[in-house]
Amino acid sequence: MKKTALIVMAAGIGSRYGAGIKQLAKIGPSGEIIMDYSVHDALAAGFDKLVFVIRKDIEAEFRDIIGKRIEKIADVEYAFQELNALPSGYTLPDGRTKPWGTAHALMQARKYVDCPFAVINADDFYGKEGYQLIHGFLTEDRAESKMLEMCMAGYHLINTLSKHGSVNRGICKVSKEGYLESIEEIFEIKREEDGILRGLNQGKDTIVLAEDAIASMNMFGLPEEFLDIVTENFPAWLDQYGKEMKSEYLLPREINNLMREGRGRVRVLPDHDKWFGVTYHEDKALAEEALRECIAAGLYPEKLYD
Repeated sequence: MKKTALIVMAAGIGSRYGAGIKQLAKIGPSGEIIMDYSVHDALAAGFDKLVFVIRKDIEAEFRDIIGKRIEKIADVEYAFQELNALPSGYTLPDGRTKPWGTAHALMQARKYVDCPFAVINADDFYGKEGYQLIHGFLTEDRAESKMLEMCMAGYHLINTLSKHGSVNRGICKVSKEGYLESIEEIFEIKREEDGILRGLNQGKDTIVLAEDAIASMNMFGLPEEFLDIVTENFPAWLDQYGKEMKSEYLLPREINNLMREGRGRVRVLPDHDKWFGVTYHEDKALAEEALRECIAAGLYPEKLYD
């Protein structure tokens, strides 16, 4: 069986969450955090190694809350995403405080990854199926291809909505062969009083959305070479966008560039699990409720780890 790794992006500032670090909020009945369930599901699916991408200033708290217990059951590494992690010849712009983005986060994990890998957000609950699907894709035998073979867990839109109100989602167009053709960002998606899902497209026009439309939740399976590509492309991105205070070097953008250039393709793996995240402080209670439902259904034990 091929080796596989899971990269967990946990370096986000979490400013929208409010007090505390949202990635470390305890939501399980025995004090588990979302990452505990992600690790549990990834290891059960067959992933061999975990790489947490964090900030240096949260390392002590991170290790104390989750790292120490995960290190007892898995091969764990820590990579640090810092603002000054820039190529030779580049300097941090005065006043820049925002992290450089998800593709930059992946770059920091390069020295710890020597195999295909999945990547997830630390504050998102993806369910079991996505890990199983992506691990299966990364380890399957396939004919050699000149293109990078990538995959993405595609969630049904209905399973990603919030009880709090509207959400923004990347809605995917998928070919008959099951490959990603495009992702369109749709804003303010919500169910109207007539029961129909509607949102706003880039032009701010109202559109109707199907409940089973495929949404990308940034859960990808990627070959090891992808890490070298984003590292090689970063200087050119900095030349174009690096002086903007809020610009971000983003993973979906780099994947889309490879698709557009004909250098890669993305297999969309339909995922039927419910997704939830902790973006705002109010989301914590909903996450706790969702996990209680999962436990009641027998998907997880009351206490995740002995």
